Amino acid sequence: MPNREPFKVIILGFDGVLGSVLSGALDLFSFTGVSWQRFLDMEVQPKFKVQIASLGGRDIRCSNRLIMQAHCDIAKVQDCDLLLIPTIGDSIDKVLLQNRELLPHLQRLASTQADIASNCSGAFFLAKAGLLDGKTATTHWGYADKFKSDYPLVDLQENQFVTQSENIFCAAGGSAFYDLALLLIERYCGREVSTQVAKTQIIDSKRGSQGSYSNVTLHKPHSDALVKKVQAFIENNFSQSIEVSTLAAMVNITPRTLNRRFQACTAMRPIEYIQAVRIEQAKRLLESKEVTIKSLAFQVGYSDISSFSRLFKRATELTPKQYQDKFSRSNS
Repeated sequence: MPNREPFKVIILGFDGVLGSVLSGALDLFSFTGVSWQRFLDMEVQPKFKVQIASLGGRDIRCSNRLIMQAHCDIAKVQDCDLLLIPTIGDSIDKVLLQNRELLPHLQRLASTQADIASNCSGAFFLAKAGLLDGKTATTHWGYADKFKSDYPLVDLQENQFVTQSENIFCAAGGSAFYDLALLLIERYCGREVSTQVAKTQIIDSKRGSQGSYSNVTLHKPHSDALVKKVQAFIENNFSQSIEVSTLAAMVNITPRTLNRRFQACTAMRPIEYIQAVRIEQAKRLLESKEVTIKSLAFQVGYSDISSFSRLFKRATELTPKQYQDKFSRSNS
């Protein structure tokens, strides 16, 4: 089977950007599917095509005075899978004012359903463009008061490492960038590739709580508010017994209609989504700490251990024990 085309990643370049995050994002995504393969003498298969885009394709003067060359003009970027907004390294107000012509391009690309992710103070660009109104976001704790004052319509969660609101992701300051990058790599390429990147780059992928975005790889953009409500309920209550009839009653439609609408939006029936959410959470638990299979099954909503083990192996091609041995951070 031929490999798919690499995912298209655009990193926004602007004067006053923090150079280490700009170049760090370029490295992490560019070497996904490359470094691990080189170490193991495997065929190199780049997973992302990464470009830095600036206004007019002009050179970028970073906050550390390093000059970086852009690959393209942001105005000519018609679409992408992922748009990354790096950290603002200079005065936030000055950088936003000097780069206000970028805002329509952020709004334009957001309308294409591309994923958009900001790091640290880069969230100010998204808020200035109105893309975070009514949404959850995070930024560096040192900028939290200013952010809340400037953008009161945003639900700022400054204690979170990473937030997700629909197709918009934000990371807090400093090293939270690595958590964000690994999360996005997992979103596009799966957990195994993300783990490979963490190992080759010597990144501890479990420094912060990831419970709030553990089901990110199941996300498919859609606009059905009813289905989103059901998804949110499943993701918040996966450890409890959940019946499709109960979900349908919750949103005042028949189970048949719920199945049809849910599958149209997510390519899964509700029962399949419930199972997928539970399996994703089980994988996280196996990766992050020592758990017994019996307690693991119970924590993710299964009382029948053998049934859980069968479902887990069907989804991952590994038993829970094999998965733990392969991916637990204690083995990294």
